[in-house]
Amino acid sequence: MATAILASKRSKDPSLQVGACVVNRDNKIVGIGYNGMPIGCDDDEFPWGKNTPSPLDSKYMYVCHAEMNAIVNKNSADVKDCVIYVGLFPCNECAKIIIQSGITEVVYLSDKKKHKAAYIASKRMFEAAGIKYWQYKPKNDKIIINFKDIDWESMSPSK
Repeated sequence: MATAILASKRSKDPSLQVGACVVNRDNKIVGIGYNGMPIGCDDDEFPWGKNTPSPLDSKYMYVCHAEMNAIVNKNSADVKDCVIYVGLFPCNECAKIIIQSGITEVVYLSDKKKHKAAYIASKRMFEAAGIKYWQYKPKNDKIIINFKDIDWESMSPSK
């Protein structure tokens, strides 16, 4: 889950940064993603707005969700029988991709949108498809990466 949260920090979405991490049954990472624009679509040229007069000025027409990116950016032949860790419970569109990809388990951190139809539909599809899903409860309050504590000299190749 920490990898999914760390990946979310790469998102330029000003309102919601989401990350995802796919692991195989050996707990090896096979894919990582975050919500962002498609390859070739500049993050600074496409809109990040939500409540806009025209749908074409809204991020919803363009943004690829973290789950999609983690699955399509995989570094293995497929993600069949894998587990996906996500910061936010998947929407209905991501649920379809998760199911079609062969992922068998979804571990999520937040379910803050559970009252919305897209998330209710996700649960219905996961249950119908036999996809296990459960909420991750962190054991630690935080993880700190302090670059000042790293001994960079010992990491340099010897001469």
